[in-house]
Amino acid sequence: MAGPADVGPQALCAREPRVPAERLVAEMVPPPRFDSVRFDTYNPDPGQPSQSEAVTVLSGFAAGLGGAHASGGGKRRWFAKKAPAATAPRGVYLDGGYGVGKTHLLASLWHATPAEPALKAFGTFVELTNLVGALGFQQTVQTLGGHRLLCIDEFELDDPGDTVLVSSLLSRLVEQGVALAATSNTLPGKLGEGRFAAADFLREIQGLSAQFRPLRIDGQDYRHRGLPQAPAPFSDEQVAKAAYATEGASLDDFPGLLEHLARVHPSRYGALTDGISAVCLTDVGPVPDQSTALRLVVLADRLYDREIPVLASGIPFDELFSEEMLNGGYRKKYFRAISRLTALARDAKPLVSQ
Repeated sequence: MAGPADVGPQALCAREPRVPAERLVAEMVPPPRFDSVRFDTYNPDPGQPSQSEAVTVLSGFAAGLGGAHASGGGKRRWFAKKAPAATAPRGVYLDGGYGVGKTHLLASLWHATPAEPALKAFGTFVELTNLVGALGFQQTVQTLGGHRLLCIDEFELDDPGDTVLVSSLLSRLVEQGVALAATSNTLPGKLGEGRFAAADFLREIQGLSAQFRPLRIDGQDYRHRGLPQAPAPFSDEQVAKAAYATEGASLDDFPGLLEHLARVHPSRYGALTDGISAVCLTDVGPVPDQSTALRLVVLADRLYDREIPVLASGIPFDELFSEEMLNGGYRKKYFRAISRLTALARDAKPLVSQ
């Protein structure tokens, strides 16, 4: 990948992507990082039997979705009648801390479900709310109502309005026979260990709770199991040199990038990184406020999904967020972002030596 670039590096700050609604629908598949994951590529921790149990249960759940769609044999039926009442839960909820492999398992479920990709959807909670915003509620019901499975990663329990919106959407989809699978974040104020949120999730979705079987997945963040510490930040000169030597790399001043993110809707952050092979950042410093921090979390998720390495100068990524942020209601999101950016920093380290 690396080598003398024909032109200088790009700047994310110079990009203002426009994303049509049809792209939002077409991209509701597991992100590139999870293209090849399967149940047999998940490595359960021998000391955490709940991980092996989750694989067994989810494999059976996927196999059970191989029959005819409840509203029409797997074909799209925009005006299908309400499906018969289910005799067993039509959904699973993966309940565990960040980094225990929930997204790996959720993507594996999507891949294992015996249906063509057009009849399966996978996206984050934010991507699902963006879809509703782009299509409207009724059109989203029609678009997803013929699906066999909808997977929702990182269900956002910290936004009551969006939680009600998506819960209403899921209720309509269940009526049409769509199976559901989800993971979630913790609610504001639910600090504790920042881990298990099944009780919060089932309470917030209210009438849908009977449709979900919770699967608790214990374990430590796999990105830190036996792995070296994240590399120390490099100098501005090293980052710039690597950016110019790496084809497809971007180069931005971190404060400037944070300002640019405020002008781009988070639904477009994936498109913002289209064609980028590595993100190079200079002058990384503490994030100034919570709104900016939450936007950075979304960008970190999109970079991690796409396996785009991040090379940076300035402070280490574990110093991005203030103690107040790390002890607040969005604690879990910030720790997830730190974990993911740390992993991408490891991936970027070889760029400096090339």
